[in-house]
Amino acid sequence: MSSRALVLSIALASCGAPAAAPDDYDPLATALASRGHVENPEAPIPPLCYTATDGRSNPCYVCHTVGVGPFGRADWDLQVEYAFSDAALENRWTNLFVDRTERAARWDDDAMLAWIREDDYVALRRALEQREGYAGYVPDLDFDRGFDERGFARDGSGWRALRYKPFPGTFWPTNGSSDDVFVRLSRALRSDARGVLSDEIHAINLAILEAALGSGPDHEVEPIDETIARVDLDGDGVLSSRITTIRGLPSHYVGGGADVPVIRFTHPIGTEYLHSVRYVDPDAPDLRSRRMKELRYMRRVDAPDRGSLLAAMEDEREERDRGRVPSFRGSPDVGFRNAFGWQLQGFIEDARGRLRVQTEEEHRFCMGCHGGLGVTIDSVFSLPRRVPGADGWRLQDLRGMQDAPQSGHDTPEVLEYFQRVGGADELRGNDEMRARFWPGGALDERAVRRASIGGDRDLAWLLTPSRERALDLARAYRVIVEEQSFTRGRDATLRPAQHVHRRIEEPDSGLEAAGLVRTDGRLTLDW
Repeated sequence: MSSRALVLSIALASCGAPAAAPDDYDPLATALASRGHVENPEAPIPPLCYTATDGRSNPCYVCHTVGVGPFGRADWDLQVEYAFSDAALENRWTNLFVDRTERAARWDDDAMLAWIREDDYVALRRALEQREGYAGYVPDLDFDRGFDERGFARDGSGWRALRYKPFPGTFWPTNGSSDDVFVRLSRALRSDARGVLSDEIHAINLAILEAALGSGPDHEVEPIDETIARVDLDGDGVLSSRITTIRGLPSHYVGGGADVPVIRFTHPIGTEYLHSVRYVDPDAPDLRSRRMKELRYMRRVDAPDRGSLLAAMEDEREERDRGRVPSFRGSPDVGFRNAFGWQLQGFIEDARGRLRVQTEEEHRFCMGCHGGLGVTIDSVFSLPRRVPGADGWRLQDLRGMQDAPQSGHDTPEVLEYFQRVGGADELRGNDEMRARFWPGGALDERAVRRASIGGDRDLAWLLTPSRERALDLARAYRVIVEEQSFTRGRDATLRPAQHVHRRIEEPDSGLEAAGLVRTDGRLTLDW
């Protein structure tokens, strides 16, 4: 490459233009080459489950609780003990114990900003569209064409952006990542009775789905038209052109989905989610970098009955008690299926920063959190946490979003997490947040409450890292990308983690004896 061409290439990258994919770019190569090779069969147990509670810190309650609906499971007992198989007693997430300070220092701020602002998505789309015989998910959302005022993709793909409250802990931007989430129903549920695609029908059916996943009999939704739905959704006995509340549930979806039953706490077959995990861009108002760390996709392909689900959960528990490791149907090139009828497929950066299909072992990491945690609703985190009304149908943005409590709780969710955990992440390693909200070692609850409902601040103020921390975490993660050591952990810790077990010697967490086991963790929120 000539010096002039090199300068042009760097300039385009710094402006966010997609980098040209070299001829050797094959997003499937790594996954196919490692097919069947798994070093850590217990990768579904994430690194944060090795947290050392010290008998006083309980981050476990946010995931492990009493369960919701027929797809839920009561797994609060995992707060009491590390109920791992023999294969999981050794903590294989050794990236938690690495000091990356020296290697990360190679990239100055300008280099990291140029890196996180480069596009790595378009090349993946093009490569998979041209791949013959590829049966997995081909990314079909055109981010550059954007979204309309209601959050629908302008490319006609049917994807809709949703704005939701991030799940507590690792998922907060102060801990290194931003993200966005999109949802799409099956074509039938996006069409009218004649089979013509309709954003209005799609919006109504999404509102019905939200109500089905919600925690109460009344559910606030964006303004929808009952005369189009031809169903009295707010229960007032008349069909109105504008309602904002669904009371109870209709028996079926509407339009082309009129023969699809509405089932409580359950997504209809064909529902899809797309989730991009990104770096934190300290200069972007919404914190989202252009570069993606990961692209995650899941689709409801089956609807097992309650008996099958109960049998699957019992089999899983029996396997765990006998020290056996979990198994999943599928392969990296098409994704893996959990026991609840969802097919999951993930993409992650290769050593040169190009998105590639994840290996089997890397996929197993995803299956743990989307495989029946007590807190999830039908294996999903995001839609039940969407900001109510029309304001929740747009790209993710924490500005203006406040700290609502979990359903049935009085204390704002973030504040409650701080109280129960004693830190702003599961491993209590976020020193910046500790310095800010634990001055002198005691939690400043009054300061944290400024971001709660009715306060003068928001989640963007509460959870955004400093510019220095954002870029330091980006540098640390880039070391992992360069090493391709994701099977040893994806958490970009700045220094070796302290509050974490290298090996489980004693299964008792110490939380029960301390009276700190909580069974009230909820996914939904009291907005």
